[in-house]
Amino acid sequence: MFHSWRHLSFLHWPVPAEELQKLLPYGLRVDTHEGKAYVGLVPFTMHGIRLSWLTDVHGASASYETNVRTYVVDKNGVPGVWFFSLDASNALLARIARRWYRLPYNVARMYVGIGKERYKYVSERKWPRYEEAKSHVEVATSGAVFTAAPGSLEFFLVERYVLFAHWRGRLYSGRVFHKPYPLLAAECSYVKESMLKAVQIVRPEVEPIVHFSPGVDVEVFGLRRV
Repeated sequence: MFHSWRHLSFLHWPVPAEELQKLLPYGLRVDTHEGKAYVGLVPFTMHGIRLSWLTDVHGASASYETNVRTYVVDKNGVPGVWFFSLDASNALLARIARRWYRLPYNVARMYVGIGKERYKYVSERKWPRYEEAKSHVEVATSGAVFTAAPGSLEFFLVERYVLFAHWRGRLYSGRVFHKPYPLLAAECSYVKESMLKAVQIVRPEVEPIVHFSPGVDVEVFGLRRV
């Protein structure tokens, strides 16, 4: 599939690796940077969603999304992303992704406000079952665009090219390709959320590490068994 991801805000908090490990399927271990593990809350917008043999996925070519994630390594040492949850405003897209990619997509009522160097994201989960899973994030950006240096914390948190999924006791991976993220310095002026709690993660009472990207064009390949 092809996507265009835009207006991405990456919020991360350090969380004890042993707490995250308890929530992972067999075959994955928590990845760390300088001994620290992280959980991320990432809201963004998507458009131009299409299959490789179609101009677009009718009725599902655009959406807002907010995901809760951590970073992992499989038994072969391949680093990637594990999604605890993904909320999308497009119900058809959420259902397609649940079926094809075996990812824990939900449907949410969402709003994204885009201003000059300011971004606002609001989400409230509605399907497959209602639960207290909301988020309200406001981010301000500044400075010049840069790319993350290999080995840096920024690189560890944003440059991931494999996603993992678990279905019927089996672990799968899917390749993701895009150019390195163009990044901007960012600060979170407001965050209130219950999405981490909904997946049994206790968010530490510290300010998040924040990065922002104007966006990238993405290719997402099919799943293969690990």
